[in-house]
Amino acid sequence: MSNLHLQLRDYRLTTAEILYHLPDHPRLLQTFLWQHLDLAPEYPVLRRFLDFWTDNIEGKLHSVTVAQVPVVTPGKLSYAMVSWRLH
Repeated sequence: MSNLHLQLRDYRLTTAEILYHLPDHPRLLQTFLWQHLDLAPEYPVLRRFLDFWTDNIEGKLHSVTVAQVPVVTPGKLSYAMVSWRLH
């Protein structure tokens, strides 16, 4: 499915700031930024990515902050009222 087709189905550019514990130094947090077209408020693409992270990556998740913006509108950024804390 093309990006334009997804955008017309109300998919929005979603950015997630993921904080995770470093495997070798669990007291330290590292930031990872993830960006993809996703459908709010369920965020199925982000949830699949986070499931992959917990199954395959050693860094334990600390928190996830999500922001989104519709792509097929004038430039305007709004933050999603969603913040997940894992573990």
